[in-house]
Amino acid sequence: MTRAEIKRSMLEQLKLQNKTSDFYQDLVNDYIDYWSIKKKLITDIRKNGIRYKTINGNGIEVEKTNDSVTNLTKVTAAMLKILNDLNLREQFADPSDEDGYV
Repeated sequence: MTRAEIKRSMLEQLKLQNKTSDFYQDLVNDYIDYWSIKKKLITDIRKNGIRYKTINGNGIEVEKTNDSVTNLTKVTAAMLKILNDLNLREQFADPSDEDGYV
């Protein structure tokens, strides 16, 4: 999914809940920003791994934990909190769907 598709889906679900104020749209924008950050963190982890080797200040090669792993956990938690605050835990049916499924 793309940023635009996710945003559109979230806004449609909020509209079905009659949550159309700027407050809710701002939370959706925050979620989309976190989504972009999450994608970058995952890319970094895939590229560098959960641990990587580097040279410390004394010129000695050391292995360090990739901070993206910890940050990914924090970003994901923030995203889940936003979804919870918006009451978007489950897909909401579009009343225009004949069978009631999205």
